[in-house]
Amino acid sequence: MKKQEIIDAKNLHYKILNEKIIEAVKSGADEIILNNINGQRYIAAGLKDDARIIVNGVPGNDLGAFMDGPKIIVNSNAQDVIGNTMNNGKIIVHGSCGDITGYGMRAGQIYIKGNAGYRIGIHLKSYKNLLPVIIIGGSVGDFFGEYMGGGALFVLGLNNNDVKIVGNYIGTGMHAGVIYIRGSVQKYQLGKEVGFAELNENDVALFDKYLKDYCDIFDIDYQKLTAEKFTKLIPVSHRPYGKIYAY
Repeated sequence: MKKQEIIDAKNLHYKILNEKIIEAVKSGADEIILNNINGQRYIAAGLKDDARIIVNGVPGNDLGAFMDGPKIIVNSNAQDVIGNTMNNGKIIVHGSCGDITGYGMRAGQIYIKGNAGYRIGIHLKSYKNLLPVIIIGGSVGDFFGEYMGGGALFVLGLNNNDVKIVGNYIGTGMHAGVIYIRGSVQKYQLGKEVGFAELNENDVALFDKYLKDYCDIFDIDYQKLTAEKFTKLIPVSHRPYGKIYAY
């Protein structure tokens, strides 16, 4: 039988809140509901479990930092550095988020329904069969995928039909991984380290697994979405800064 724990976070310091979350997990709670969240930082940081955490309110910075397994659902917006160096798990945000989402993320998924800020997916990395995936439903700012070393980034522009859905310097310093942007991108928006590529069977498989999952969660027509044009970006070098170092 599922065990549910409800925590009222009103006026709770983030350290006390996180202690309560850890205690709930240790007591065997499968689902933890956090009510009245108002900027508390480090929620579920370093948590290693398969618990489901529902956040009612706006969590502060570093939500799910170093997390390894749980599923977090935010029923509002979220602040900066979601999934900082996350090892595994899933973070779903039903609103928008701030800057540096997924910094150094190693595996798992981050799904944002709305917009995101700058430097999304910076230092994203993958190892063997571990693949980090970030999907942004709206728009993103500059330096999307900066220094990216693996994984997959998506930006869909679903809520931004009249504006540019991605900023400039896309993929600056990128040396592995792949970026997908719904619609067209101008060459001047790209960092010097990335170029255009054609979609292939591997991309279709990635779409069918992760983008379909995203669409199912947010009730989006997957077939209609994937019938539209997607721009694929990949790195043009695996050592973009090799010449500036002395060995």
